[in-house]
Amino acid sequence: MAVQIVMDHSGDSRHFFDNSNGEALVEAEKLFLQFTNMGYTAAVRKGPGEVTRITAFDPTAEETLFFPRLVGG
Repeated sequence: MAVQIVMDHSGDSRHFFDNSNGEALVEAEKLFLQFTNMGYTAAVRKGPGEVTRITAFDPTAEETLFFPRLVGG
């Protein structure tokens, strides 16, 4: 079971999907595009403490993290 983790001001939300199910992959890709189009940075966890930024949906990723843009001033 794969998961997309969305970090935001309230903590995080997790969206689980079966990456061997074609319909679930379509929905997961839609979610990926939704968050990246809103400005979130997407990254895949490769191992403990090891994260790689991605710019396209990876259907083989077991865990994808979405981080919001930082706003400062």
